[in-house]
Amino acid sequence: MDPQDLPTDPHRPYEDVMAMLVGTLFVALGVSFYTQALLLTGSTAGMAFLLQYATGWRFGVWFFLINLPFYYLAVKRMGWSFTLRTFGAIALVSLFSELTGQWVAFDSLNPLYASLMGGSLIGIGMLVLFRHRTSLGGINILALYLQGRYGLRAGYVQLGIDGLIMLVAFLVLPPERVGLSVLGAVALNLIVALNHKPGRYMGVS
Repeated sequence: MDPQDLPTDPHRPYEDVMAMLVGTLFVALGVSFYTQALLLTGSTAGMAFLLQYATGWRFGVWFFLINLPFYYLAVKRMGWSFTLRTFGAIALVSLFSELTGQWVAFDSLNPLYASLMGGSLIGIGMLVLFRHRTSLGGINILALYLQGRYGLRAGYVQLGIDGLIMLVAFLVLPPERVGLSVLGAVALNLIVALNHKPGRYMGVS
């Protein structure tokens, strides 16, 4: 996500707050699908999933900690307003991903359904956040920083890191779960790519 891709028309503060709550709740529910089915996604969320499966520490704890180093880059690249919103969104996802396990229980969950539905829920949540000048931080900010500082293509950096996360996942998860995780990542990115386009949505902040 480049800074110029962020919407510019103002929302009212209460609309931003509502969007942040709804968006992070969608993401947290998608995280619950993935956790239950032993799946993962890319970026810092993927790292948090890997560390959760490897150590037993909860996703929310790892997700919050992993994102801490990226706030400095976010301030330099996106500014304080975007960074503070992103910090709030990450904190809420970390909190809600812990609470959702107490609110929702799965007696049975098909892994294929979990992959597609979990990825779609995370994608919809991210789309809501993007439209209110908020993100979930992480690798995307690093990729944009490296592009601006060293001329490295942000898309290739993001793709390379996400690919590395999926390769490392083979050390932690069964191959079929990694394959389903890739399928979920495709669903997630399609949701964002098909809907997050300039001029498609005007009432934004």
